[in-house]
Amino acid sequence: AKPVIAAPSESDFYLVSQCLQASDRTAANLAFLGDKYFLFNEERTGFVMFRDMQRSWIALGDPVGVTDVRRELVWAYRQFCDSHDGLCVFYQVSKNDLPNYIEVGLHLYKLGEEAVIWLDKFSLKGVEFKSLRSAARKLEKEGFNFEVVPILSVPEILPELQVISDQWKETKASKEKGFSVGFFSCDYIKRFPVAIVTKEGKIHAFANVWLGGTKKEISVDLMRYGKDSPNGVMDYLFIQLMLWGKERRYERFNLGMAPLSGLENRPLAPLWNRTGALIYSYGESFYNFDGLYKYKDKFSPTWEPKYLACNARLMLPKVLADIASLIRRGPNGLISSS
Repeated sequence: AKPVIAAPSESDFYLVSQCLQASDRTAANLAFLGDKYFLFNEERTGFVMFRDMQRSWIALGDPVGVTDVRRELVWAYRQFCDSHDGLCVFYQVSKNDLPNYIEVGLHLYKLGEEAVIWLDKFSLKGVEFKSLRSAARKLEKEGFNFEVVPILSVPEILPELQVISDQWKETKASKEKGFSVGFFSCDYIKRFPVAIVTKEGKIHAFANVWLGGTKKEISVDLMRYGKDSPNGVMDYLFIQLMLWGKERRYERFNLGMAPLSGLENRPLAPLWNRTGALIYSYGESFYNFDGLYKYKDKFSPTWEPKYLACNARLMLPKVLADIASLIRRGPNGLISSS
């Protein structure tokens, strides 16, 4: 018999929060969106989050848990997919766990690279950061301030955040994404601290803040600003949040993933070239930060590879299309608890 897939319950979300306390993977907070199912190990000390789209069973990221638990869960998820006659897919996995995917017969494809800033080395001193320093000082002289609102106080500002989010979507002519990218939902946002930029008590920009349970990593998901916000407001928010994380001894700030580019100039096999071109063509769906290359130029991050692991080479175009469909669903992908 096929294993039963149940809608996530409040007790599941509690288990997820417990697992995340021991995880340094900030993106694992996407488990709280409510658009994914969970496969836990027997001891409930780790999980895989996933969603099916036609025949593709797509897990987001590496399993969450300690090293042995992650390996065990890759095996369990492969068997789970086989029992449903589905394609086994892991989307956005890290290089550290690649042997686990090879061990269960999955093929690996490089998706892109994640931009990471090491906070112990981050500083606004030096000629290269002169323009950022000037922009930050200009906003502060105009009366703009930065703060991180703690989780317990976030419900008070949710109506204002909703207005800003709606203005941002209107300005960008953008629809909400989902699955591997957060969407605005009060239930989701109130689970995190929120970084805000204010002037005279009015919020002009915000980002929900992901904090790794081990204090290794800090990142953001939604980054939105209002229609009356000044130029450079998101740069200012980023800079201040990095300094905030540095003061609190976080090791790294994760800027998210950028697509592969320039594949035609690399000594890669034809299949890799076709794969890369396919992945790049879905860039609108797969990648969150519009200005990631701009931040690369400004902050000089370290780039870390991210991969797709899949058990069916010939089905790769279909798998990529299914992932893009999942992401484009946005809030329509929410799983009903009924």
